[in-house]
Amino acid sequence: MTRRLGCGTVLLALLSSPLLVLLLVITAQSKARPAAAPPIEMVGEVSGIPARMLAAYQNAATRLPREVPSCKGMRWAVLAGIARIESNHASGHTITTQGDITPRILGPVLDGSGAGGNHTAFPDTDGGRWDGTATSERAVGPFQFLPSTWNGSGRDANNDGVTDPHNADDAALGAAVYLCGNGRNLTDRTQLRAAIYQYNHSTAYVNDVLGWIDRYSQLATGTIPIGQAATGGARTVINAALAQTGVPYSWGGGNANGPSTGICCSPSGKSGVHIRGFDCSGLTLYAYAQVGINLPRTAAEQAGEGRRIPASAGIQALRPGDLVFFAFDPTRDSTIHHVAIYLGNGQMINAPRPGTQVRSEALWDDGFAGGARLL
Repeated sequence: MTRRLGCGTVLLALLSSPLLVLLLVITAQSKARPAAAPPIEMVGEVSGIPARMLAAYQNAATRLPREVPSCKGMRWAVLAGIARIESNHASGHTITTQGDITPRILGPVLDGSGAGGNHTAFPDTDGGRWDGTATSERAVGPFQFLPSTWNGSGRDANNDGVTDPHNADDAALGAAVYLCGNGRNLTDRTQLRAAIYQYNHSTAYVNDVLGWIDRYSQLATGTIPIGQAATGGARTVINAALAQTGVPYSWGGGNANGPSTGICCSPSGKSGVHIRGFDCSGLTLYAYAQVGINLPRTAAEQAGEGRRIPASAGIQALRPGDLVFFAFDPTRDSTIHHVAIYLGNGQMINAPRPGTQVRSEALWDDGFAGGARLL
């Protein structure tokens, strides 16, 4: 994954030059500022996962001990890794508040014809109830269960009296049950690999799923709160930052009064001398100045302010308005190169890097280094 160079080294540039958010998604990135910032209570996505699907994964991981008490280590990230490969989190489909997915997600008919790469015929087991064909089988739902497998692993997770593989909650809990088998320890990498291989007998598939599990696991070790709202000073800070959406990135730009021309030059050689805007720490410095808090100039220095929230605590430990940091080595604050403001729901607002604008987006899945609470 490409490293993102932020503004953690602005102080060095200054010394060497005379003069660096279940849903919340802000897509407008025009050069002009928007007339008004969107409400921060809007529910967003977490690393590309629709909030309703994330809620299903989290619910399944929470309920799993009641279904398979001897299973250890089931996390939402494990389920998200499977669903990412199987259906891209039901991308392109509608998910109701009850978790029902329309239109249904159906795989190719497994009649031995070779469609979808499968040359083995699977006889029908559900009379077409779930897969729409009474002559053969096809994988169904966001976790792509065969009806025959669903008959043994399916669960009614949303308590509507139906065990439905086309329901996000039911399917996620069914997948958790299936992966756990008779009681695996999924904290053991070998057992986790075995569980994924059981899901699909392909080493390439196992490696793909593990890659996504590892990426999602960097976001949090537990549960990401959905629907958080900021109040008081945190709300003032967030609204101040959101109001700068669309302002250009400028290396070394931004101060307590707002955007300013920057300096030369970023590690990639980009100059902010002729750009009026913010770099990452300039944006946070400005936003916090609106509540009377004077932050140091660089991202690494800002990590020393307030109450430090370690990366090991996960995203679930963050609250809207907290600073959130990214580092080349998340265990060493001295390597912090980027800072943003946490919006809730796994989202942040930041000035990402040269050539971009102030924007809101999912927290990066690379280099998460915790946060700091100043309010």
